[in-house]
Amino acid sequence: MRLEVNNLTKTFGENSVLDNMNFTAQAGSALGLLGRNGAGKTTAIRIIMNVFPPDSGDVKLNGRNLGSSGMRIGYLPEERGLYPKITIRRQLCYLARLRGLSNKDAAKAVEYWLERLEMSEYTDKKLETLSKGNQQKIQLALALLASPEIIILDEPFSGLDPVNSRLLKEVITEQVHEGKIVIFSSHQMGYIEEFCDDVAILNGGRIVLSGDLREIKRGYDRSRIDIRLDGPAGATREVLGRLQQQARPGSILSEIADTDDGCIVKLRHPEQRNQLLQSLAATGMPVDRFNVLEPTLEDIFIEKASATV
Repeated sequence: MRLEVNNLTKTFGENSVLDNMNFTAQAGSALGLLGRNGAGKTTAIRIIMNVFPPDSGDVKLNGRNLGSSGMRIGYLPEERGLYPKITIRRQLCYLARLRGLSNKDAAKAVEYWLERLEMSEYTDKKLETLSKGNQQKIQLALALLASPEIIILDEPFSGLDPVNSRLLKEVITEQVHEGKIVIFSSHQMGYIEEFCDDVAILNGGRIVLSGDLREIKRGYDRSRIDIRLDGPAGATREVLGRLQQQARPGSILSEIADTDDGCIVKLRHPEQRNQLLQSLAATGMPVDRFNVLEPTLEDIFIEKASATV
């Protein structure tokens, strides 16, 4: 199963929100849809959900227009929208029936998801009596009640404590392993890196970077190295400082920064890694750590989302 977003354009009045937007998402994997506030993420999600049409472009699932495919979409919005004064069971069963489930199937699905999300004890409680984190779990249960093929999660970890965050991670991982298409929209880059195989970064309504996250990272500068020598405190900085002074101007090291127990250096050229390692070995001091640092998703996001388009 493959979701394709093709050349989406959307304007509101004179405001261009999406400009020829393209990305794909695969079954059995999660995609991180990233962008600063106002980049167009919410508009893209609403078009995927057929809330309103694009000015041009289309959204297809397995080559068919998504609106005619009959596939269910489960959506966890950033702004929650359940009924505060109605009991959990009553409103979930009602909303499940609106999504096409029979009375029997709705009751069964509600029972399953409340138990899976450790919320069974709150079945007959009103939503307004629950904590923010537990309300979030009820909203997730609603998103999953009808066994959706596509799951869209907008800031899903907002308001969750570490225990409930771990539970949510387990549930999302299960959905991915069951072959669902999962789309994350979040500013919490750590969760995106943990769950998402692919990312698509929006800036000014355009996709400025998309693809496999591991491949994207491999394409970035790998000239920063985390080094620790096995010696007394300060030995790593001292040895690297000597190497920098001994080398001819502009040769190997362009920067040296201290860490808690070593240093991070920046090579002038990534291919000089072996040369640096040989120089360190020649000092006679054992090399305890020599790790090439790859950029974090946050590093990449800041670069791409801050650029002028």
